[in-house]
Amino acid sequence: MDIHEYQAKELLSRYQIHVPRGGLAYSPEQAAYRASEIGGDRWVVKAQIHSGARGKAGGIKLCSSDHEIVEAADAMLGRRLVTHQTGPQGKLVSRLYVEEAMDIGREIYLGFV
Repeated sequence: MDIHEYQAKELLSRYQIHVPRGGLAYSPEQAAYRASEIGGDRWVVKAQIHSGARGKAGGIKLCSSDHEIVEAADAMLGRRLVTHQTGPQGKLVSRLYVEEAMDIGREIYLGFV
């Protein structure tokens, strides 16, 4: 079963595992609204596709204003994100996850089989 990042974070939250606050968006305007709901002054806009290396392909953007959020969301939504895992055809971005930006002390990746 493949699940998106936002779905994995919802599952982790159910078990009281801390994850950054975030929300799903289907339009640039909704992405900016999600950021206003979250609060703060920095957010991360993330393309939700089944693939790793999204950041290297332009599918993860750090934003510090509504304008940057709308710009990042507009650049991702409706386009194909190509990574080394998607192949040359890429994967269509139809939803975004907007979450509070956090200083990264350590980054880990989890997989469950």
